[in-house]
Amino acid sequence: MEEEDTSWKGVENTGDAIDVDELRVMYCAADSFQQYPRIAHFHTTHLRRQSFYSLPQAHLHLLSSPPFNYLDTLNKVDDCIDSNAELSRAIFKASLTNFNLGVPDEKSKTPGALRIPDEWVGCAKNGDVDKARSTLRQFYRDWSAEGARERDVCFGNVLRVVEEEQKKLNGEGERLRVLVPGAGLGRLVFELFLRGCAAEGNEISYHQLLASSYILNCCERAEQYTVYPWVHGFSNHRTRTDQFRGYKVPDVHCMTETIRAQEKGVVGDMSMTAADFLCEYAKEENAGAFDVVAAVFFLDTAPNLIRYLDVIYSCLKPGGVLVNFGPLLWHFEGQTPNRTENGGHVKGDGEDDMTGIAEPGNFELTDDEVMELVTKVGFQVESRETGIEAPYIHDTESMLQTVYRASTWVARKPVIKADIS
Repeated sequence: MEEEDTSWKGVENTGDAIDVDELRVMYCAADSFQQYPRIAHFHTTHLRRQSFYSLPQAHLHLLSSPPFNYLDTLNKVDDCIDSNAELSRAIFKASLTNFNLGVPDEKSKTPGALRIPDEWVGCAKNGDVDKARSTLRQFYRDWSAEGARERDVCFGNVLRVVEEEQKKLNGEGERLRVLVPGAGLGRLVFELFLRGCAAEGNEISYHQLLASSYILNCCERAEQYTVYPWVHGFSNHRTRTDQFRGYKVPDVHCMTETIRAQEKGVVGDMSMTAADFLCEYAKEENAGAFDVVAAVFFLDTAPNLIRYLDVIYSCLKPGGVLVNFGPLLWHFEGQTPNRTENGGHVKGDGEDDMTGIAEPGNFELTDDEVMELVTKVGFQVESRETGIEAPYIHDTESMLQTVYRASTWVARKPVIKADIS
């Protein structure tokens, strides 16, 4: 039997030829991972050292001595940032190859070495680097053993529904097609893949895409890196030990787990699209293409939830299901996006690259109103549970505790659409 190629082929960009604006977003994301250590050291420790040395001499001496050892604390913070930077630099280097962003580095002694083109060196703004730092923190949630508590809460209903829908398949070798919009770092896509699904993730943020591509495709072993998600902030720590907690990532090696699944006879499929959700999945070729849409912490990213639900309804097969989990932290609340003359969106320096087409108009609904809208679109709600405690990149030892009380529900597209007029 010919050995099957188990490598993931990376991100598929479904749009037309990449224009200068999209190139800028891609290079800013890549460059932000390269710039992360320099910016993090400057803002987290360098400025604090300057403020510390401005203290009165007696105060400086007191805090430099046990039990405070403030300068030693700043040195330890620098060490933790350097550890985070190992993963950050690996993501940057992989992006030069995986996303065709690199050019030959003539100065390097390493054969085939790549570098970022001169015109894009230093292009990342502070906002871009903030997103790189946030992405590194998200590895705790998606790819550490300790983050499993958060994943289990929000993935649980999705995996239960998928298992039930898989039992309904009749064809030998038939795979359940599952779409994960807002796929982030790709962990849910990977878990569905390991369960034999044809799992397709969709993500518009290049910070997330660069990082997920690396961890799924290029990381050499489990627990290769140690990330320190709480090290950048100095507030609400009970002890310094709490601030310096590190977590090994990834908790699993994706290629090893893929081979193990295949040895057990489980053969899934996995892909990722780099595109605006509304633009990509409103296309005719995606109509009726999926058995399940798994929306996890996604629906509240919509400026216009009706458009989201219409597109989800369209891309589901008759009888297909939408399973949702999340709070309602409406991402566009209070925002009035800048517009061009034809209604397009104008991005500022370092602005979030997740705004998508940002069409005019937005609104926010309550959880009850969302359920009413789901039925108005044509879905039949089969189950609903509210008030589920759902932490998100949550420091359990912090003096500040914030936990969502999320809602999860399952809604099915009827085989024959009902008349709801």
